[in-house]
Amino acid sequence: MMDPRQQSPFNALPPVVVALAVVIIGIELLFQAGTAGFIGGREAVGWRLGALRDWAVIDSVWAWMWENHAYPPRQVARIVAYPFLHGSMVHAAFVAVFVLAIGNAVAPVYPNLRLLLIFFGASIGGALVFLIFFDAASPLLGGYPGVYGLIGAFTYLTQRGLTRADPEKAFLLVGFLLAIQPVFGLVATQGFGWLPDWSADLGGAAAGYGLAIVLFPGALRRLRDRMRQR
Repeated sequence: MMDPRQQSPFNALPPVVVALAVVIIGIELLFQAGTAGFIGGREAVGWRLGALRDWAVIDSVWAWMWENHAYPPRQVARIVAYPFLHGSMVHAAFVAVFVLAIGNAVAPVYPNLRLLLIFFGASIGGALVFLIFFDAASPLLGGYPGVYGLIGAFTYLTQRGLTRADPEKAFLLVGFLLAIQPVFGLVATQGFGWLPDWSADLGGAAAGYGLAIVLFPGALRRLRDRMRQR
């Protein structure tokens, strides 16, 4: 495991972090190209709305599944698909920048699969919090819950002294981003307006922090050893 404090900011970005950002921007570019009429013909104009209908986290869909005790895999997959759907290019760009910046900071300790587990685990945790505590007409979309999960992992590393950040101010990053989230929403989502997804962001941060503890190198082995001793 490489100490993040020894990492140069000019080192090559980890491939898994770049891949996440590329997929996020790539999907948004497809929507933009379709809306502009460059690809897909007339049907492409509705690609974004169709994708949100089919893949975003929608409260009414989950309410139906809960009431009918039916969980089709195609519908359950929404909780891992929605981080790749955004309201505009600006929305997607903000998320991609945060993924690159925060992902690069935590990837030395949580490489490859572990980083993906934190990102998607936080996305799932954020979606569940959103569905439980919000009766929202608007869908949950975008990668912010996953980003907040990475911030949660960064906070944990800071508390362990593995980053250059001040441990006392680590949690302030989450609070600051939550405070300015309405501004991000109004600017970035354009026609979708501000989406009341702060609960998903907070849930993502908590899930990311918890996963960072569990996935920290050697943590599972130490837990297993303790259980054997008992």
